[in-house]
Amino acid sequence: MTENTQQQPASNPELPTQYVPAEVEGKLYERWVDRGYFEADAKSGKEPYTIVIPPPNVTGTLHLGHAFQHTLMDALTRRKRMQGYEALWLPGMDHAGIATQNKVEQQLAEEGKSRQDIGRAEFVERVWQWKEEYGGRILGQMRRLGDGVDWSRERFTMDEGLSKAVLTIFKKLYDDELIYRAERIINWCPRCLTAISDIEVDYQEDDGELVSLKYGEGDETVVVATTRVETMLGDTAVAVHPDDPRYAHLIGKRIKLPLTNRTIPVVADTHVDPEFGTGAVKVTPAHDPNDFAIGQRHGLESLTIMDERAVITAPGPFEGLDRFEARSAIVEALRQQGRVVAEKRPYVHSVGHCSRCKTTIEPRLSLQWWVKVEPLAKAAGDAVRDGRVRIHPEDLSKRYFDWVDNMHDWCISRQLWWGHRIPVWYGPNGETVCVGPDDEPPTGEGWTQDSDVLDTWFSSGLWPFSTLGWPEQTADLKKFYPTDVLLTGHDIIFFWVARMMMFGLYAMDGVAPFHTIALTGLVRDEHGKKMSKSNPNSVDPLDWMDAYGSDAVRFTLARGANPGADVPIGEDWVQAARNFANKIWNATRFALMNGATVEGPLPEAGELSAADRWILSRLNETVAQVDAYYEDYQFAKLSDALYHFAWDEVFDWYVELSKTTFFEGGAQARVSGRVLGEVLDVMLRLLHPVVPFVTETLWTTLTGKESLVIADWPADSGFRDTEAEREIGHLQQVITEVRRFRADQGLQPGQKVPARLDLSGTALAAHEAAIRQLLRLQPEGESFHATATLPIGGARVVLDLSGAIDVEAERKRLTKDLGAAEKEKAQAEAKLGNEAFLAKAPDQVVEKIRARLAKAETDIERITAQVAALPQDPQD
Repeated sequence: MTENTQQQPASNPELPTQYVPAEVEGKLYERWVDRGYFEADAKSGKEPYTIVIPPPNVTGTLHLGHAFQHTLMDALTRRKRMQGYEALWLPGMDHAGIATQNKVEQQLAEEGKSRQDIGRAEFVERVWQWKEEYGGRILGQMRRLGDGVDWSRERFTMDEGLSKAVLTIFKKLYDDELIYRAERIINWCPRCLTAISDIEVDYQEDDGELVSLKYGEGDETVVVATTRVETMLGDTAVAVHPDDPRYAHLIGKRIKLPLTNRTIPVVADTHVDPEFGTGAVKVTPAHDPNDFAIGQRHGLESLTIMDERAVITAPGPFEGLDRFEARSAIVEALRQQGRVVAEKRPYVHSVGHCSRCKTTIEPRLSLQWWVKVEPLAKAAGDAVRDGRVRIHPEDLSKRYFDWVDNMHDWCISRQLWWGHRIPVWYGPNGETVCVGPDDEPPTGEGWTQDSDVLDTWFSSGLWPFSTLGWPEQTADLKKFYPTDVLLTGHDIIFFWVARMMMFGLYAMDGVAPFHTIALTGLVRDEHGKKMSKSNPNSVDPLDWMDAYGSDAVRFTLARGANPGADVPIGEDWVQAARNFANKIWNATRFALMNGATVEGPLPEAGELSAADRWILSRLNETVAQVDAYYEDYQFAKLSDALYHFAWDEVFDWYVELSKTTFFEGGAQARVSGRVLGEVLDVMLRLLHPVVPFVTETLWTTLTGKESLVIADWPADSGFRDTEAEREIGHLQQVITEVRRFRADQGLQPGQKVPARLDLSGTALAAHEAAIRQLLRLQPEGESFHATATLPIGGARVVLDLSGAIDVEAERKRLTKDLGAAEKEKAQAEAKLGNEAFLAKAPDQVVEKIRARLAKAETDIERITAQVAALPQDPQD
């Protein structure tokens, strides 16, 4: 890594009149990368700081959610690098099994082919070709955002090293009897043709139907209700509660199943709620998880009546129909037999859909590979409970515990060709052999490898340690594991966070993969609605970067980032952030043109003006404040603190107060120039992790040094000056009150007004020139006529407004406003004095009226003061 050599500042640094992000950002980023600023050294003696990026899908593009989390991770690592840590932010991508396979299958379909036509080996080769040609667009977009990742360590979940890690942990889990193969009910996607996990199922309220059916004949009949009539072809029992007297005579008997030539038993099971519906439920063990459990308890047969595309396979008139077509046909057939007791349409109920293709999920009995999660999940819960891992904000810990404490065994096999193929071979005589990365697979006639691949989350669950070289004991693994923080959305606690915790603790001998889990909310539109590609509120962050610059997008996102809370964002806010970047640019440019410098030591306190001491005191307080917010992941608060310090205190007050000093020149101007240089230097370093591009350009121009990326993070020197803060606070009060009075009188901001300043007995005498400049106050002339006197904090400001405003017109306007305020007050008092109204009105309505009364009283006081301050008619 290039050292931050101490070059001398340029003698007359100049900046363009305008900041144009497009002319700066791309060149700066490539310079940072080329100089190796983001590359971490595993051999250094520095304390490590590590974040592994949540790997985006190889098929993905940068959305606002990515931009949001990447901005925060980048801010964390940039700051730690400046603090002297060996900071590693490791990038990479996930192979996205289902999504990527779908992309290539779509390509094949355009050629009139399927994957079966070309075979598995050629298909996998085609996927790799697609990945090289089209995959990874998001990596270039990460560069646009300014991600300070170590590109030399970029990983891919299907690369050679990570593939070895997958084989290693599969074999270890298998040998420890934590992986097994069994028939269970799984979530099946008839479109993707694969099993998917519970957390990849999106539930939504669908308009369906609830049909009540009569099973059996004569006195031996029961009525059952179902939303999936087609599954009755696979029914193998009817279940009732053992204590339900209505069905006591049927328990143990067999009744006729309509539309089939079968009879099915009536079984007693405590799972059945006798108070719900008719108290009798149809049992389809092969197509419902609850029914499967009943079937296991009673030794019932499991009949699969659909194929992988959800087409009916049960022999008979419905064979070959799609499940939804069969549903209608079966209801009609049952109607004709008089078996339909009741029908309800629409019947709104929760239905599971594939999170990728939105197809309705079909519960299906299938032979799959599973992880026995109980001991792994317990370890993941214990690591948080005993404090080894901290969840921030703490109130989201409950969501984590709800998941890990109630986790079901994890189905890890997927019926795909793209992914890590399950390393298990089956022999001709029923043998099963699990092969590790260093083992030779069995050969000979009759040996075949399992055709399934592993769930994508299986490999990404290894991400914090596999990316550092595990299972090899690499220098990176020793230096950078465990990682420091996982920063991610609260919505993937279940998908990813819990899996990394389980695998990290298991593979790394009880050492958790990170010290802190910092959970963010989701990015929403300015009205709080969820953004999605299907909604018109979706935003491409690249469009905003093109229009306003990457810094503006980053600052907007960081300023909305309260821990665990969703982030509303609108284009107006990005425009405001762009204005902030422009303000930083213009103010720094002014400062450089007026002698701001970092050369030489800071002058001693005795040489400093009150304004100098005030801004240095505020600067150190801001450093301390920002540090505290970073340690608590309070990005919104630290961004807000920096915004108000830079815009309000530095630019709007200190720079303005210093203008008279700069214009006068001399020794004090040189002192203030050095102070302003110091303030800008530290302020730009504080801002850099969030807005890296504009700050880099300004700081290198100001200091002449190499780069902010490798500059030192500022420290709180401990300097505080409460007396200076009190004095400048008094000054701000005077200026603010006079400005408010001027605005109330309708004066234009630049309109000059004669004034007499009585500052005796206050500390403001030294600031008279600044007060007059900022308030556009001229000295009183011979014709000065006092028309308004403003006593403010021991000082008096006497104004002559006689030639500045139309007094009579202003008096009429204020009198009209005063009348309206008095009327509002009377109405509010009348309502609040009405006991009958108060007894009936909702609390929120009463509170609104009280607020209206308070505002009316404030308005009356303000307007009355304005009227009194108007010049009196000379005839009075």
